[in-house]
Amino acid sequence: MGLYLLDYGAGNVQSLANSITKLGHNFKWVTEPEDFHRATSLVFPGVGAFETAISHLETKGLLQPLKEYIQSGKPYFGICIGMQVLFQSSSEGTAKGLGVIPCPIESFDASDKAVPHMGWNSADVVDPSAGAEGVESSSYYYFVHSFRAKYDPDNYPEAMTWSHTTTQYGQELFLSSVRKGSVFGTQFHPEKSGEAGLALIDSWLRKPESEHLHAPSAPVRKLTPKPTHALTKRIIACMDVRANDQGDLVVTKGDQYDVREKTVTADTAGAVRNLGKPVALAAKYYEAGADELCLLNITSFRHSPLQDQPMLAVVRAAAETIFVPLTIGGGIKDSVDPDGTKRPALEVAGAYFRAGADKVSIGSEAVYAVEKLRAAGWEKGDGSSAIETIAHAYGRQAVVVSIDPKRVYVDPKTYAGPYRSELVYGKDDGPEIERNKAWWYQCTVSGGRETRDMSVVELAKGAEILGAGEILVNLIDRDGTGLGFDLDLVNLVKRMVQVPVVASSGAGSAQHFVDVFRETPVEAALAAGIFHREEVKISALKQALQANKINVRD
Repeated sequence: MGLYLLDYGAGNVQSLANSITKLGHNFKWVTEPEDFHRATSLVFPGVGAFETAISHLETKGLLQPLKEYIQSGKPYFGICIGMQVLFQSSSEGTAKGLGVIPCPIESFDASDKAVPHMGWNSADVVDPSAGAEGVESSSYYYFVHSFRAKYDPDNYPEAMTWSHTTTQYGQELFLSSVRKGSVFGTQFHPEKSGEAGLALIDSWLRKPESEHLHAPSAPVRKLTPKPTHALTKRIIACMDVRANDQGDLVVTKGDQYDVREKTVTADTAGAVRNLGKPVALAAKYYEAGADELCLLNITSFRHSPLQDQPMLAVVRAAAETIFVPLTIGGGIKDSVDPDGTKRPALEVAGAYFRAGADKVSIGSEAVYAVEKLRAAGWEKGDGSSAIETIAHAYGRQAVVVSIDPKRVYVDPKTYAGPYRSELVYGKDDGPEIERNKAWWYQCTVSGGRETRDMSVVELAKGAEILGAGEILVNLIDRDGTGLGFDLDLVNLVKRMVQVPVVASSGAGSAQHFVDVFRETPVEAALAAGIFHREEVKISALKQALQANKINVRD
């Protein structure tokens, strides 16, 4: 008897397990239908596609026992998919939900905002007089989803009696948490919402089970959207990880994969540049207020990543100490182990998700997939690419495509190539290399070492078609220069896609972050070396952004 966690078989549930363990609570996993009868409290966490979740529950024989558990009146806490399955249905497929809450889950309106809704947003309690179930209106919580239950009292008044908090994204209000009787659910991820999220989980777990049974209905009232939503800009700390000559994994930085010290001395002897241990640095950046963390695997194991037990161990250990989203990149592709065993990208991603990652980043493989898409006429993919298979199983919000272009300078008066409509023109008072010139952005693979006959616009649009939920925009020319983000490139990509975009490459000061958030509509910005070398501290960076009236999480 006691607390049980339900793992439907896809998505990262390890993060919640880590959170519960950190908070000092004990739990068991649901492993068979009979466990629902043994449980006195049940938590159903998870990310992924609604239809996939329902299908996996049915296949495992857990769907009907789950419904019976909820009908029994015992305490239930659903997170993300665990909340969405309570509804009638989802436009993310044809599967039916449990029908506990009588309204559908539908996709966001993408006409005025990026979709997925990704990042830190507020949650406003509908009826404060009835208690807030640990949700603080002054706090930010982490959301990552493309589908939502709209706050719609006109069409679904009975369903709105379940509304506990609402959140605004663009001009839409949706249910960010639900509560009635013994049932509580959040669309956001408290296990990835830092200290505020941990406090919410702890509050629910410490409450006597008898106090979970009588949550009141919410009043049904008209709510008016505010002029702007509270979604914050995100600061992401990235760590390139590889083995040094002694076999230890270290965080490093260099020119693509060339990360050895340039100056040979008695101390370094051309050694791999060591900027710290990955797990320790990840914990440091979490404590400093980073909104997300990214681990980029540049070890030799990226060619057969499931053989890379040290890197999987790093992800697992990092996930035990940080409670914000974690992305893993490098080697997320179809591969073959040295013994000839084929490893599909979906299996590789699944291993990292089970270790504690929340998103995977795909680089070169995305270029090859979009080249194939272009050859087929841009309609849709054949379902075989890493982007498609992972997005289908886990939802597009779990897939980041990392773009690594280079500038190609041309004479704007004579250039008649295929990318003329994408040209960016140099300013008369700009750097000398740009004056009287124009350029387009050519995509690369293998860390920038090989160019491909594809533009950044083609790659970004193609990646979105295939199912990417976020685009990370690097620029090989700016990497490590400290000259600032390429605002022209960021704006170009942002105009071409509806998914969130992360700016990367070139940050050298806090002002560069201010510039990219002021002069582009980008949702997030990433840096590595300046954080590792403490040239810019995350706390000082956020203070600078707040001083410039840019909304960030404290």
